[in-house]
Amino acid sequence: MLSLPGIAQSGTPVKLKGQVVCSVCWFEADDRKKDPYGTPADIQCAAECSEKNLPQALAVEDAKGFTLYTLEKGAFQTDGKDFLKLVPRTVEIEGTLRIEKDKKIVKVNALKVLKDTPAKPTPLPTEAALTLKDLTGADQSLAGYRGSVVVLKFWATWCEPCKKEMPDLSAIQNEYAALGVQVIGAAGDAATESAKVLKFIREYKLNFPVWVGAQTSDMERFGVGSVLPATVIVDREGKIVWREIGIIKPIELRKELDKILLPKVAEATKVAKADKAKTKNTSLVPA
Repeated sequence: MLSLPGIAQSGTPVKLKGQVVCSVCWFEADDRKKDPYGTPADIQCAAECSEKNLPQALAVEDAKGFTLYTLEKGAFQTDGKDFLKLVPRTVEIEGTLRIEKDKKIVKVNALKVLKDTPAKPTPLPTEAALTLKDLTGADQSLAGYRGSVVVLKFWATWCEPCKKEMPDLSAIQNEYAALGVQVIGAAGDAATESAKVLKFIREYKLNFPVWVGAQTSDMERFGVGSVLPATVIVDREGKIVWREIGIIKPIELRKELDKILLPKVAEATKVAKADKAKTKNTSLVPA
């Protein structure tokens, strides 16, 4: 036993493994085993709580359920004022524990990310169907992109990891547009937040369409769980052929696109060579 109730203790070395969560939003579900933490709503709530200086915690699973340890800065340097950018990742931390009344507080001296997101992929669906609003309020549908290869990115303005991906997505749009690839951003922001989304588009210089109003149910239907960010590739026939939960690796995304595009490129090259040979063999002397 680490302490007596109500007596603060400090300096107890600990090594813990769990999920970084918002210490407030965590309690919005009665049973986190049935309703895992990490939905877009959870992450948005965590961002709002961070603005109010409410702390993050480490949710450690045990036989009885979960124990929450409030996270406090120690020797480990976070990217920001708190641990928000690590929500909802699974991490291992080392530090010192103190108990104040009923609250367990860990000063974090070392931290290692074990899993980028807690979500596990569901069986891969084949049909891709999605209709959302664009920033003008008009309906937009994936069905309108049949014949193109679509890189569908689920993201949100308040998703910190999503921000890191935007330059790579814009670069891929530039590189692959001529080959029939279209990047589309499906934002978890509501249609009423279009002004915030537009500001984000301008700030990050996005060069691809952005739709708003994406829901957790949309993500789950595409087989990417409920944690942002997530990416899906839809082929020319409207079939889901690839997906990634968490931050994309641009090299891997390019490899997948190249595999999809290669047969078409090879076919086009073959036709072009045949046309060139036919033109070369055609006599220019009038009959």
